[in-house]
This record gives sequence, structure tokens and C-alpha cells, in this order.
Amino acid sequence: MPRYFTLQQAEEVLPEVARAIGGAISLKDEYERADAQWKTLSQRVAAAGGARVDRGEAMEIKTRRQQAGSALQRAVEEIHEFGCLVKDLDIGLIDFPTLLDGKEVYLCWKLGEENIQFWHGVQEGFRGRKPIDAGFLEQHRGEPSN
Repeated sequence: MPRYFTLQQAEEVLPEVARAIGGAISLKDEYERADAQWKTLSQRVAAAGGARVDRGEAMEIKTRRQQAGSALQRAVEEIHEFGCLVKDLDIGLIDFPTLLDGKEVYLCWKLGEENIQFWHGVQEGFRGRKPIDAGFLEQHRGEPSN
């Protein structure tokens, strides 16, 4: 059963979520750099038929790639433990499930935004973001769950 946030609850955990998504983005960058090095090394090995491979370098790159991948997975899991959803790790897009007039919708936040200012339907996604206005606040119950 998903956790539903009130707007206030989502705002309260936002600083921790922002820290966690920033860390996850850094880990993703680290993983991608190590992955690119691994692919380059693999291509060199294939081209040279395995001759003149620096095994120490290969193991170091492989280990860095594996460690970054594992750390990234843990970072995303940590974000999910808050009860929110990682929608786009490239831009730091997070959704907080909530209820609007009894229907599930998402409070939507992107890294760099000061607070949660938008919401969208479950099927609408980022492009369907709408501002949190008086009409939203009037119908929003949030139905907080602990």
C-alpha cells in the first residue's frame, strides 16, 4: 500500500529527499564514467586480442563500476523508503503520492526547486504538471499514512 503524503508532510521530508537525490545523481555520474571506461577498455582488449592488458587497471575500473552501481541502487532505495518515487534521475524528478478528491495524484518536485509547487495525475507525468493553487488546496486531503 503506498504512503500518501499531505503537502505539509512532503515539504517536511523534502530537505532529506533533496540531499538523497543529489547524492544519487552524483553516484549515477560516477557509475557512467566508470562504465564508459570499462567499455573503452573492453574494446581495446577485443581489438588487441587480449594482448597487453593491464589487469590491475581492468580490475580497478570494474571494481569502481560495481561499487558505484551498488551505491546508486542503495541511494535510490533510500529515496523510495521515504515513500516517494524517483521519476527521472537525470534531472532529479521526484513524485510524492497524495490524494486529491479521493483520487491518487502526485505532488511533483524537481531538484533545484525551492519547494513543492506542482502536481499531476498518475498518467500525466512531468509534462502534465499543474500549479498547486487554491483549488488544489481546497480539494486536497492528502490522507496521510504513517
